[in-house]
Amino acid sequence: MTDPAVSIRTDRTFIRANGKSARFILARITAPAARAKSTRAPVNLAIVLDRSGSMSGAKLDTAKRAVTEAITHLKPTDRFSVVVYDDQVDVVIESTAATEEAKHAALGRLWDIDARGSTDLGGGWLRGCEQVASHLMEQGVNRCLLLTDGLANVGITDHDALTAHASELRARGVSTTTFGVGTDFDERLLADLADAGGGHFYYISDVAQIRDAITTEVGEALEVVARDVSIDVLARDEIEVEAITPHKVQRRGGRTAILLGDLVSEQVVEAVLRLTFPYGTLGAEVGAILTVADRDDVFAAAGQVRMTWTYADSATNDHQARDRDVDRAVARMFAARATQDAVRLNRARDYEQARALLASTASRIQGYAGQDPELLATAAQLADRSTVLRSEASPQMLKQVHYDSSNIARSRSAMGQALKSDKRV
Repeated sequence: MTDPAVSIRTDRTFIRANGKSARFILARITAPAARAKSTRAPVNLAIVLDRSGSMSGAKLDTAKRAVTEAITHLKPTDRFSVVVYDDQVDVVIESTAATEEAKHAALGRLWDIDARGSTDLGGGWLRGCEQVASHLMEQGVNRCLLLTDGLANVGITDHDALTAHASELRARGVSTTTFGVGTDFDERLLADLADAGGGHFYYISDVAQIRDAITTEVGEALEVVARDVSIDVLARDEIEVEAITPHKVQRRGGRTAILLGDLVSEQVVEAVLRLTFPYGTLGAEVGAILTVADRDDVFAAAGQVRMTWTYADSATNDHQARDRDVDRAVARMFAARATQDAVRLNRARDYEQARALLASTASRIQGYAGQDPELLATAAQLADRSTVLRSEASPQMLKQVHYDSSNIARSRSAMGQALKSDKRV
């Protein structure tokens, strides 16, 4: 493998002595290139398909073809299972080694699946996770792939309960990736399940995209080079550390871990953190130590990054230099968050609040943009969206706008793929 790369920068280095200051950190993590495919880590996948009545016809047929193709790429050292659900949950293929015989037998069973009934999303997904957990691979990638076109309306339907299960399963080593098809699913639930579960979320607006989304996700599972990657921040207890990007955070005393999940060959991920400092003494310094860690010590050679801020008076703070690269990343993240909140408000018919939220976020970015073209473009895009979302928007538009922002916040391409260069979304 080539060496991984870690870049960690702050927007400003002075903080206010006579008032609380918030400073931002941009961590840009680049995973190493994979070794030869013959030495890749094994994968243990469960593929969970919604077979409720709304999936009938082209949706389910395309999904079955995509699953068929994905299974053919697995090696005998890998494992797979297939679960289907409506208001009932059935294990079509129990977890099995991906031998040629097992794959051939699985393909026949897949085409016997028919659409029917309601949507026990929670039950189907948890049964798939059980299949993965029953044969957990200590040195492999253990992941459940959930595809649905509807709402959870049978069994566990509570958003917080489902995301809590995803977090617990992630802690046990089982990650979750979700695929939402059409316009009737809950994108907030599926995105939150993937975030809590350490996987990815894909929006599939057209049936033809089902194959590409499943192929992308299975392909990435086969390219994982660093598992359970996190940014560990060690700082004084009175310094508040939070993630602006949608990565899950774990806190243990003065140590905060930002969980990035698994990274694939040459993947680039950005995480934006906000540190809020207490009052201090002029001239005094306060610091934090940041370390990128992972289960297999792939990033061990990157070492620690020590960052220091200095308490200063208001004039020094007001006139200090800014790191524009950090400013741009921060603006992208706040714009993405505001857009997703505005989508929710538009769907609730609170059009004026949706407009006001986007307009105020645009104004805030313009306040520190200066003449920077990228920052001005981010603000202008928000202003344009405030005009669009100040009145009723189509379900498909809302889904797409939400998904575009979701991918920006998660360092994914417009199609939901891992970014593999410094090229931004």
